[in-house]
Amino acid sequence: MKKEIKSFFKNHPTSKLKSKDLAKKFGIVEDYAYAELKHALHSLTEEGFLEKQGKRYQINHVGSNKLIGTLQIIGEGDYGFVRLKDKEFKDIFVAGKNLKTAFDGDLVEVVLVSSKRGKSLEGEIVNVVERKRNEIVGTLQKSNSFYFVQPDDKKIHRDIYVAANKLGNAKAGDKVVIGNIEWKSQQLNPEGQIKEIFGKAGSYDAEISSIAREFGLTYKFPKAVTKEAEAIPEVIPPSEIKKRLDLRSKNIFTIDPDDAKDFDDAVSIEPLPNGNSVVGIHIADVSHYVRKNSSIYEEALNRGTSVYLVGKVIPMLPEKLSNRICSLVPDEDRLTFSVIAELTSNGKIVNYEIHKSVIKSKRRFTYDEVQKIIDSRKGDYCDEIFKLNQISKALRAKRNKKGSINFFTPEVVFKLDKLGKPADIQIKEIRESHNLIEELMLLANQIIAEHTKLKANKKAVPFVYRVHDLPDKEKIVEFARFVKSLGYHFDPNSANKSKQFQILLDEVKGTEEEAVVNEVAIRSMAKAVYSTKNIGHYGLGFRYYTHFTSPIRRFPDLVVHNLICNYIAEKTEKNLSLEELEEICNHASAQERNAINAERLSVKLKQIEYLEGKVGDEFHGVVSGITHFGIFVELSQTLAEGLIRLRDLEDDYYIFDEKNYAINGRRTGRRIRLGDKVNVKLIRVDEEKRELDFILL
Repeated sequence: MKKEIKSFFKNHPTSKLKSKDLAKKFGIVEDYAYAELKHALHSLTEEGFLEKQGKRYQINHVGSNKLIGTLQIIGEGDYGFVRLKDKEFKDIFVAGKNLKTAFDGDLVEVVLVSSKRGKSLEGEIVNVVERKRNEIVGTLQKSNSFYFVQPDDKKIHRDIYVAANKLGNAKAGDKVVIGNIEWKSQQLNPEGQIKEIFGKAGSYDAEISSIAREFGLTYKFPKAVTKEAEAIPEVIPPSEIKKRLDLRSKNIFTIDPDDAKDFDDAVSIEPLPNGNSVVGIHIADVSHYVRKNSSIYEEALNRGTSVYLVGKVIPMLPEKLSNRICSLVPDEDRLTFSVIAELTSNGKIVNYEIHKSVIKSKRRFTYDEVQKIIDSRKGDYCDEIFKLNQISKALRAKRNKKGSINFFTPEVVFKLDKLGKPADIQIKEIRESHNLIEELMLLANQIIAEHTKLKANKKAVPFVYRVHDLPDKEKIVEFARFVKSLGYHFDPNSANKSKQFQILLDEVKGTEEEAVVNEVAIRSMAKAVYSTKNIGHYGLGFRYYTHFTSPIRRFPDLVVHNLICNYIAEKTEKNLSLEELEEICNHASAQERNAINAERLSVKLKQIEYLEGKVGDEFHGVVSGITHFGIFVELSQTLAEGLIRLRDLEDDYYIFDEKNYAINGRRTGRRIRLGDKVNVKLIRVDEEKRELDFILL
């Protein structure tokens, strides 16, 4: 009874109820049960969990037991929320004055002080249980006679003081790592010691190194990993080739970006007399070289993924493997895992086979080269490329018909000079050649995932899926309201919401608000993650889906290679346990999010660097965000995002209208909404704070 009462009040922290009201909620009618309820209420009041006001009971917020959770700071220390380990409680609001000596991400102890903030409980941090960061990256500054480090991460909301004898050889303006951080009082700044110097803040190497450190990305491989990689022979033994399906005589080729250095997938196609085609998707067999419990395997597991910063890759595997032994370069024998499927002209799978194989790529194509062949019907392997493109279109049409959503997130491509500075920025164009490869990879990933599904007389085996949950209902209603404000229609109650999404995305294609609509649509969705529990992939409309096609750069793909190999050979005893796979899924999902954030920051810094010399220039853009302090604008040519502060809007006094994604002028009635097209002037570039400021024209 006490457990039930505690659970109820934790879920309804603002409730004030008489014992009779509580009995009704619990469906208690018998006298003995009601007596037990009253006894439990009395005990919980004695223990301090509840307090009694008159005849009503409520949770005792003030002075209740200390709670443990992770602090998430909002803004630059304005306030924060503590996400509790005890999931029965909602997040606890913490005012700036009550953050004490906690940094963003720290594990903290919080005590409740009030419940009068609407739906939020309010708390005060009383202890830092564990720091998230032992070291912080920032820029060393000097003010009069003392030095301090200004953190790159603005959620680290206090500068860190450095005594003169703890500077090392660092000079003002250097990008540094500060450690041995002590923070004893909220009234004083934290103190620390310079541990590492990256170089002058703003220099290419310093910024790349600082991003890597900021996100905990390991830059160099441990000696044991490098030594192990160097010992791997580059020549494939004939005995290994004999065990595999030999496809070296087939017309197999790769299609990748111009600047690609590792090629982990290749494709092929052959016509059949019945009018169907045999399509081959050949993936580098990294699992042959990277064995469980080896140093390379453990390091790849730890990294989880390769990270693609602007002009620099932090690879998951040592270069000897990623760029040489495993990379499907032309005219070299390479070990692969092949999915070979017979398809009809409209993309229907007739049958398929999965084999360990050996190939010799005949040609390395870029996307541009393949696009020219598609457009002109001329060039190397023209017939194969044209037929693959037809099948790709059929697969895409079939996928769209089933409710797959083709989100479009525009990306920028940087042209860097010899010093790593951006000379030009262009928006990446997605063409048929990109879609050709994408559809074939989706096909292989589906086939592999479905191959392990429970069949008659087969034992279910643990597996790694790529899953995407259904969108949150409230977020979908919000999204519908947003697109309505732009003049578009989306029915949040539609039985087939994914079809609704695709219709809308097709409708906004080519418009200036396309990027904003896609971005808000993606935000309304759940995030795709790795999981041992197959709930399907909502965004793609697939019941079975995994990641199999990029084992050079993603650890889950490497795991899936091992699982599928053991499944085919019926060596299930060699598989990882369900618990081990769940741990890998959680870690890989976290590392993927971390890598995406690092890559985004890398792009943002290059955009800021590119615009540094363009202060005073005018640009066209789209309103990409509305807040109580200003309007975010994304520039149409570079996709760089900056802020127009409300205080800089001098023509009127503007009021934030959160419900309608807008600000409204009190006197003129002028309204500026999310998705509006605007012209702006760049008035400030702050590389250290990573900010661009605009004024509205």
